[in-house]
Amino acid sequence: MAQQAVTPQSVDFSKWYNEIVYKADLADQSPVRGCLIIKPYGYELWEAIRDGLDRRFKATGHRNAYFPLFIPESFLKKEAEHVEGFSPELAVVTVAGGEELAEPLVVRPTSETIIMAAFREWIQSYRDLPLLINQWANVVRWELRTRPFLRTTEFLWQEGHTAHATFEDAEAETMQMLNVYADLCINDAAVPVIRGKKSDREKFAGAMHTYTVEAMMGDKKALQSGTSHNLGQNFAKAFDIKYLDEANVLQHVWTTSWGMSTRMVGCVVMAHGDDKGLRLPPKIAPYQVVIVPIYKSDEEKSAVLGTVERISGQLAEAGIRFHVDRREGQSPGFKYNDWEMRGVPVRMEIGPKDVEKNSAALARRDVPGKEGKQFVPQDGIVQAVKGLLNAVQANMLQQATAFRDANIHDVKNYDELKQVIEAGGWARGWWAGSGADEGKIKEETAATIRCFPFDQPGGNGPCLYTGEKAERVALFARAY
Repeated sequence: MAQQAVTPQSVDFSKWYNEIVYKADLADQSPVRGCLIIKPYGYELWEAIRDGLDRRFKATGHRNAYFPLFIPESFLKKEAEHVEGFSPELAVVTVAGGEELAEPLVVRPTSETIIMAAFREWIQSYRDLPLLINQWANVVRWELRTRPFLRTTEFLWQEGHTAHATFEDAEAETMQMLNVYADLCINDAAVPVIRGKKSDREKFAGAMHTYTVEAMMGDKKALQSGTSHNLGQNFAKAFDIKYLDEANVLQHVWTTSWGMSTRMVGCVVMAHGDDKGLRLPPKIAPYQVVIVPIYKSDEEKSAVLGTVERISGQLAEAGIRFHVDRREGQSPGFKYNDWEMRGVPVRMEIGPKDVEKNSAALARRDVPGKEGKQFVPQDGIVQAVKGLLNAVQANMLQQATAFRDANIHDVKNYDELKQVIEAGGWARGWWAGSGADEGKIKEETAATIRCFPFDQPGGNGPCLYTGEKAERVALFARAY
């Protein structure tokens, strides 16, 4: 049974991505246009991301809750900028139970409005603040152009919603959660994101400030991987959320929202994958190790599987996620290729000679060929595997960081920006332009300001577009 090769990234990255998602068994197509069936392997990858976030949320004092999928249409209309931003993407229910509804219900595109309505009831005094809520849910946004995991009509995500006594508290929360996203991306997903602030043109509808973590994909396009919004008092005023402060004066609260979605699965695929398939960082891989037993006779099978069982027990005891490939009728070579496609970080091979020598072969997914293969004694194999997993995790982050840094170019003027964007890189330069200027650049180059990075050079310089004095540097790139 021969395995099909995938389209090389260098030939057609978009086609490569779509093929990998299905060949690596992450997802399947859905009978509903624009929606996706997430298969167990893809869902386990999402669960690892979800669990990593959930631990961090709880460690920072947030609690999970759940709010209804259906939102009264009048709620969305209360914050004008917000409804305007989402109106083209809304799915609206007008008939239910065979009858026309007195008020249409919107299928949740995001939950600011319904959560703010609850906050109005829950918050009376400064003693009720801060209120720190997170929701794990699905949302629906009627997308015209869809792509698996990156942009689908329905997707899974978390959305945090918090209320605070002051602007400063809300801003500190917004930054704290952005740092949580960056921590997960860098330390779990091995994706070296750049933290920064969105331009007013690119910020979330209804927000005062939007902050983002931006990642570079294998085709050098940017992916907005998570966002955190300081909503100011916009929603508090629209929903009349007030509290009595310590001086017994009635004040509006300050709110935030922040979210990360199953788009992160696509991010991991595109940031790390190669022409052989996925490459998964050990911290979030559904299986960190796959064991391939090799034998020809029943006698060999018995000896090999006995060794595999013993080593499996040790791995399980150490908390290492593993899978034993017991498929009959498939050659070891077929299995190697199959697990390479699925991106398992470490492959362990055990054959009759390994049983005799009390050894095992370990092959790294991140280092191809003989260079990535080593033979280790079975005694102390758990330590060897743990060390290898740590090495793979660190190497994948280092590779992705080197790739990103090599493809960000400093530009002094618009001509240089156009050249960099046309060549597929990211352009970094001084910026003092207007929203209209951003719009013209997007129209002419398809690039947008991804963010104003927090890591700024300091001082000032001439704006790459207008030539005027600029005090901050912007990053431009084409994006998903």
